Amino acid sequence: MIDLNADLGEGFGRWRLTDDEQLLSVVTSANVACGFHAGDPVTMRRVCDLAAERGVRIGAQVSYRDLAGFGRRTMDVPPDELAAEVAYQIGALEVFARAAGTRVSYVKPHGALYNRVVHDAEQAGAVIAGVLLADKGLPVLGLPGSRLLELAEGAGLPAVPEAFADRAYTEEGTLVPRGQEGALVTDPEAVVARSVTLARAGVVASLSGTPLAIRARSLCVHGDTPGAVDLARRVRERLEASGVRVEAFV
Repeated sequence: MIDLNADLGEGFGRWRLTDDEQLLSVVTSANVACGFHAGDPVTMRRVCDLAAERGVRIGAQVSYRDLAGFGRRTMDVPPDELAAEVAYQIGALEVFARAAGTRVSYVKPHGALYNRVVHDAEQAGAVIAGVLLADKGLPVLGLPGSRLLELAEGAGLPAVPEAFADRAYTEEGTLVPRGQEGALVTDPEAVVARSVTLARAGVVASLSGTPLAIRARSLCVHGDTPGAVDLARRVRERLEASGVRVEAFV
């Protein structure tokens, strides 16, 4: 059994990056941009309405305040400020989720913040503090072995490890930086095959070819890659054909 998640609502005003409606017919969990790296109130409300209609779980994808850089630029934010901004993003999305008859079911950091909290205990602690401000029972989605998940468990929050079907891994089990050659897995068949191996065996090859043990409860397919809808659909179909039940982790 595995959850299939994708980043959604990544637009702003008239600009749209993700095909939210089509992806919501495939994934079981939606990481919805909350306005700091992408997203705006109208987009957030629309995605929440669509997700609720289709029984897809809604997750708050929290980020550094970086619309211009799509949340992928490293920033130094004081912990108390970051905690407040994380809580603010969750709260904003919760309004639209509740209006749609559902609620925010989990939290996942985005971009530079996601990578920072793998090793940075101070920033990870600030994210957890923000989650606790918003809701003391929200699951936190993150990289296995990260400080984020370690601190989430310590705070009594459900810690949910995830894997990436379309991102390359270092030998340490972290994501290869996007600016490095080979960081993105672009061959659709390779993405599909990796998804099945991750779900069934808990194994993925690093960029150098070293087998890594990654036990994940959720699998991410990015919504901003070319052909994302078709790729996500192929991943789900192959998982189910391989005997893997695809359903939300909450």
